[in-house]
Amino acid sequence: MKFIEYPDTDLLAVDVASAIAGDLEMHLLHHDTASLALAGGSSPAPIFDDLCASDLAWDRVHVMATDERWVPMESPRSNARLIRERLLTDRAAAAHFLPFHIPAREPEAVLAEIETQIAPNLPLSVLLLGMGEDMHTASLFPGVEGLEQALAGDAPLLSVLRPDSQPEARVSLSAPVLNGALSKHLVIYGEAKKRALDKALSLPPELAPIQAVLTEITVHWAP
Repeated sequence: MKFIEYPDTDLLAVDVASAIAGDLEMHLLHHDTASLALAGGSSPAPIFDDLCASDLAWDRVHVMATDERWVPMESPRSNARLIRERLLTDRAAAAHFLPFHIPAREPEAVLAEIETQIAPNLPLSVLLLGMGEDMHTASLFPGVEGLEQALAGDAPLLSVLRPDSQPEARVSLSAPVLNGALSKHLVIYGEAKKRALDKALSLPPELAPIQAVLTEITVHWAP
């Protein structure tokens, strides 16, 4: 694990966007396409604002969320909506987006169909993760129903999780898929999350799911 500290969030956003663009460009030198999996929430949005203007062959980049609430893409709670509004603009509008939500009452009914779209894009070329103070990442929450399967070495590509604290089910890339990304970045802000990450280093993934994806990751932190 590599840890990079920044004086403020603005400089972090610019630097991480540049790092992701460089990773994608390098991958595209040797492959026809590149895959980019992105965290939702408010933390990565400023990074998207900088990344979208990068001079890349965006038409060869396949973009997906790391996880998704089981809501339509038009919902304010949709990670897909955030990615489409903040990243898939400017030059990045040419990228191909792979949604995790297909209209169905329950995600299990269409999970195989979603996995069919994802499988050709693995291993992930570049991954951008966030982390909560509870040490969750993507939708891998401590103690959540479905976590054990999502952490297993033979986990399916996608896992369905149902956090008690959330009003809807979530679909998440499993821990082996996340950890298998060729280039991995974790963005965290504030002293509380820095302490949480330090704590996670000494805990098993069942208690600190972020632990399952820390192999050769670059952590970007700003106060």
